[in-house]
Order: sequence, then C-alpha cells, then structure tokens
Amino acid sequence: MERVITVKEAESLFEKNFVGPSEVNQLLTVLKLPAISQSEVPPIPYTKVEMENYSRDYILILGLKQRGSQNLSIRYFRDKFGVDPDKKEPCLYNQDWYLSEDFIDRTLDNKWYLIKKEVISESRAVVPQQMIQEWNLQFPSAILCLYTFFSYYYARKDFLWWHDFVWCSDTDHNGDRIYVGKYHDVDGVNKNGFSIHRHLSLRPCYAAIDIR
Repeated sequence: MERVITVKEAESLFEKNFVGPSEVNQLLTVLKLPAISQSEVPPIPYTKVEMENYSRDYILILGLKQRGSQNLSIRYFRDKFGVDPDKKEPCLYNQDWYLSEDFIDRTLDNKWYLIKKEVISESRAVVPQQMIQEWNLQFPSAILCLYTFFSYYYARKDFLWWHDFVWCSDTDHNGDRIYVGKYHDVDGVNKNGFSIHRHLSLRPCYAAIDIR
C-alpha cells in the first residue's frame, strides 16, 4: 500500500504551490475570521507518488466551508472585498448579474484540493463540452477558483490567472457555463477585478433582423 503524505511533506514538495493552514490563516486574518487550528486540518487524501506528480503544475490548497457561522461563499467574498479597485485590491470585477444565481452561495468542503495553476495551452478557444467529453477534464467550481485566487494572493502576493479566464463546473439557471478569472484587462479598457461571467448558449430568443 502506498504511503499517505503528511502536511509537512506536502509543503516541502509543493513549495510556493502549497496553500495549507498557515497560508489560509493569512486570508482569514484579513477577513477577521477565526484561524484554523492544526486539530481541524483533515488528512491529505493523496499518496506521496501522486503528490510528486502534481507538485510542479498544481496548487494544493486546504478548502474551508465556513468559519464560525460564516459560510465562505462567493457572495461573502464579494461583500468583503468589494468591486472597486480604486478603493481596495484585490477585489471582484464590478458586475451584478450573478447575485440571484444559486452558485454564488455554494461553498467548498473542508478538505484538500488540487487545482491547476496555469491554464492548459491546448485548451485555449476550445469548446468546454469538447474538453469534458473528449479530454475527460474536470472543471473546478467557481468558489474553488475564487477561494484559491484570494488565498494564494495573501499567501504569496501574486495574482493567479492575471490575463486568463478559466472554465468552471457551475452553470447559471439557463444552463450557461460559468467562467472566471482574468483579473487584469490587457487592453486597459476594464478595471481590475476577479471576473465572473457566463458563456451564453444559442437559444431561440437569439435571432436576427434585417436592414436595407
């Protein structure tokens, strides 16, 4: 049987790609929420061999569902970090279309997650459904991406997905897929902020008119 890896071993393997209890507590300090204690840290559900394979390209992060009575949802992060980079950064991009969507109130489980640090080059401009069916990719949830983004920033003072959007497993009430990220607009048109968008599917209400 392969040996289960310890938190200390994982930290040594992943180095800057490790976001464990100490790193997450930096985010909780900013949020003024109770720190996580060592007794609350769940075991890492991966073997040492698996960790060695993932340590260069993935972030190993300790996910939290809530602290005290506070659920760590997208809605909560939006309320705490705001949507105005002129007042505070990092923040969320100023948009409100998703405030009535179910996915912004979802939370993580209290467990460890592995999430790809950089986008897969071959996935650029590829239809999400193709990647799911043909490549067997598993997209992260929107809350996992946002939680990782803010946790990683306060631990490493670095921005993930600076110019890239990443597809998520969530959909809106119409079934349109959510994508997030792209903190900075390379063209300088839009303000900074962690973006949350939806990829609109063609439906009968999309149609054309003519001009002469």
